[in-house]
Amino acid sequence: MFTGIIRNLGRLEELEKSGTSLRLRISSDLREKLQIDQSVSHDGICLTVDQLFPNSYGVTAVKETIDKTTIGSWKAGKTINLETAATPSSALDGHIVQGHVDGMSQILKIEEVGGSWYFYFSIDSDNAHLLVKKGSISINGVSLTIADLKEDIFSVAIIPYTYEHTSFSGLQKGDWVNIEYDLIGKYVARMLQMRGSVDHPK
Repeated sequence: MFTGIIRNLGRLEELEKSGTSLRLRISSDLREKLQIDQSVSHDGICLTVDQLFPNSYGVTAVKETIDKTTIGSWKAGKTINLETAATPSSALDGHIVQGHVDGMSQILKIEEVGGSWYFYFSIDSDNAHLLVKKGSISINGVSLTIADLKEDIFSVAIIPYTYEHTSFSGLQKGDWVNIEYDLIGKYVARMLQMRGSVDHPK
């Protein structure tokens, strides 16, 4: 489990195909704290550390992850939001984030307003019911609040600190991002769906 509070950034040094998987090597100040088999969120994608190098570490993304996230389009030099798993003593400053990406959204517009930034994203119609105005959402692993919500677009406000200390400063209109919807919302939606199927059998 993660909180969506980003305190470390990484740089993708290299990646190579290995069958249907991708092997990635990432450099970061976080390296000294990492161990083999440790879970780390990479732009919202939970990946397991499987190699350690002097100044970097390795992870592997399987086909399922490649198909459902932005990782297949990553290039060497990319800046990645990193977060280690939460512990029982961690401050839950963000919200509960699993690192299980639900899908992707495209950046439709970026506006700078009074020193902050508003990012506007496309909505996947299949998951539109999981978006709530002022609700939580994880975008590239960052815990954010939905500022506004329309039928086919939603926005988040990015404060200067978040903009400067995450990969948001490098994002541009047209880029795709990893989305994880609020876990509580997903459970509620599932329960309502199951309740509906019981009350109204087909």
